[in-house]
Amino acid sequence: MTPVNIRRWAWVHKWSSLVCTVFMLLLCITGLPLIYHHEIGHLLGTEVESKPMPADTPKADLDKVIAAAKALYPGKQMMYMSQEADDDTIWNLTLGDHGTDTNYKATAVDARTAEVLPTPQFEGSFMSVMFHLHVDLYAGLWGKLFLGLMGLLLLVAIVSGVVLYAPFMRKLEFGTVRRQRTPRTKWLDLHNLLGIVTLTWALVVGATGMINTWADLMLKYWQGTEMADMVAPYKNAPPLTSFGSMQQAVAAAKALEPDMKIGFIAFPGTPYTSEHHYGVFMNGTTPLTSRLYKPVLIDAQTARVTDSRDLPWYLTALLVSQPLHFGDYGGQLMKFLWAALDVATIVVLGSGLYLWLKRGVTVPSRREDTPADAGLMPALARQGDAR
Repeated sequence: MTPVNIRRWAWVHKWSSLVCTVFMLLLCITGLPLIYHHEIGHLLGTEVESKPMPADTPKADLDKVIAAAKALYPGKQMMYMSQEADDDTIWNLTLGDHGTDTNYKATAVDARTAEVLPTPQFEGSFMSVMFHLHVDLYAGLWGKLFLGLMGLLLLVAIVSGVVLYAPFMRKLEFGTVRRQRTPRTKWLDLHNLLGIVTLTWALVVGATGMINTWADLMLKYWQGTEMADMVAPYKNAPPLTSFGSMQQAVAAAKALEPDMKIGFIAFPGTPYTSEHHYGVFMNGTTPLTSRLYKPVLIDAQTARVTDSRDLPWYLTALLVSQPLHFGDYGGQLMKFLWAALDVATIVVLGSGLYLWLKRGVTVPSRREDTPADAGLMPALARQGDAR
């Protein structure tokens, strides 16, 4: 690392850090409650609760479940129905005026009794605000893409910081925090220490978060290519005037994939299927495959399977990245680890801003201390002292 190379890497690290830091702070702060969204939802009363019943209570006919939701919103048509991966006692149903209605109505129905359950309003709640700020800044696709760009800058900042860490920290033992010196020096050492400790986690979360911001674009591409090919035989078919039994359609999907379970169902006219199909999306039963989907298209009149294919690699990568991003596939221990690392990253980002604001303060130091003054985030230090 020549002085010229160090100066170039320092410039890259400085500007990539400064541009993304405020937005990364926002994402870390809003991401913390999202790690425990189920627990917080139950605490605040925004989660749907089913009645306790014996585990072997039989499930209600799906056509009765749908009829219960339609009775609540007469005149609306079904869009989607789904179940949580860890709770098969509740069906979450979405109804609207058409298959792409954004002003949809959501309700929950007990999967065993087909009774409509009290459904708290999610939009406008605390968790809704956290979710939108974390996912799209209330700006839709453009908000997602902007946050994806900030995620890319974070990755650049991390890589450039790692490159600079060794030459600037070689004269200090790992974990050194020089409390006897100025507050700025102490926070610089703490910034460097926590930055290198959280390195792998920050790379994983930053990369998976960036991938998640591309979800809408990936889905549109899949819908225009593979999904379009799957429904091509029905391209010139006349519009349906009646629909067949959902119970029979799901039975056909389970017969095709007996070792899988229902993830969600898309009704005719929605983007995940065609005007003539039920789209039954199946999950696996292992911690990994439970996050993946396999679409099974069912003729909405005859309840006959017409096509089924594995998702392409890019959607598989997207679905795998989602649980890695939130750490919600490894139980409470993993959630706690993700939360602890999130808090540590907030300290890294906050200390970086503090050091940048204090960059003009000149502090005398011995020669052996000057390499650390540039630290993991030399954008926040006097680069001249390290030359």
